[in-house]
Amino acid sequence: MGTGNFYLYAARAVRGFGDGFAAIILPAYLSILGFSSFEIGIVATAALLGSALLTLLIGMIAPSYGLRPLLLICAGLMVVTGIGLAGLHYFIFVLLVAFIGTVNPTIGDIGVHVPLEQTLVTGGAADEERTRILARYSLIGALSIAAGALAAGLPDTFLFSGMDRVKALQMMFLIYGALGLVTGILYFNLPPRHSTREQQPGPLDRSRGIVYKLAGLFSLDAFASGFVAQSLLALWLFQKFELSLAAASAFFFWSNLLSALSYPVAAYLGRKFGLVNTIVFTHLPAAICLIAAAFAPNLTFVLILLLVRAALSQMDVPTRASYVLAVVTPAERAAAASFTAVPRSLASAISPAVSGALLSSAFGSMPLVISGILKGIYDLTLLFSFRHIRPPEEM
Repeated sequence: MGTGNFYLYAARAVRGFGDGFAAIILPAYLSILGFSSFEIGIVATAALLGSALLTLLIGMIAPSYGLRPLLLICAGLMVVTGIGLAGLHYFIFVLLVAFIGTVNPTIGDIGVHVPLEQTLVTGGAADEERTRILARYSLIGALSIAAGALAAGLPDTFLFSGMDRVKALQMMFLIYGALGLVTGILYFNLPPRHSTREQQPGPLDRSRGIVYKLAGLFSLDAFASGFVAQSLLALWLFQKFELSLAAASAFFFWSNLLSALSYPVAAYLGRKFGLVNTIVFTHLPAAICLIAAAFAPNLTFVLILLLVRAALSQMDVPTRASYVLAVVTPAERAAAASFTAVPRSLASAISPAVSGALLSSAFGSMPLVISGILKGIYDLTLLFSFRHIRPPEEM
């Protein structure tokens, strides 16, 4: 592992830790401030919409600027996000911070940093190594997210016993901002020529058609995921089962840990059965678990089903990213990563507001059902549309 990749992996770990606790404490914090479920959904929508627009902008200017300066800007936005959420309490200001900032209610591979980091970490890698490298990248991120989820229970511990609830949660957001500063230091230490190990990144050209088709399908999956973004799933558990912040922290720790452990398995399955097959045949059972959780009779069954889903649903993360980078030319990789990420972020930005409205109604479990059905449609469409388009290592 080169020096540049070490700093990228370290930055992914630091960011993941912050994202892990921020996504869980965000709905608890906004609820204490008096925000309704619908307003919390709107904040999640603003966060994802802002991330999508910024990712689109970066995808357009990446050919003209080095990737390291763009990552440094992203780290600065993380600092601003932490300070802003800790210091601003009015809905309109929280909405603005969510829109321009980096808080990630989904926890997954949606975010302005992700396409840049994935492009850099796979730069110069052989085709047969690409999925394994991305699985390692995703594993590090998921393990750090799991640790962050566990840290979300800190406001309920003796460490914050002298503070009221709001101040304890505000302190957590200040820690999030400090992690952004650490991330910036790690990006700054990337070797100056680390982003030029392969061909100078360029715009989409001959791979445009397949990238647009993949972006459309990934958008359907992201739209479905937005209904059960981790912040909203936590809110559902808070409301329906009166789960405490500490209990939610422990549950999401195990959930994210299972997701993390699935990444090396995904890399193995991808080599053995193909990337598209691995995506579909792990993702489809996860969608079924999500629908079943909506109708489970008690909290124990719900948590078991959600844990099974966690062990399966994220295997598509490294395999999907690897597939996108495999079916385009090296010069198009940065643009392809961004242009498949942008529609996903835009699509996922729509559903949280709808989910928040449903959570406020008599149909509080409906977001899980809608998400599961849409994900099933995505899986089957992807299988029948792309099973014959293989990456080089599967030829």
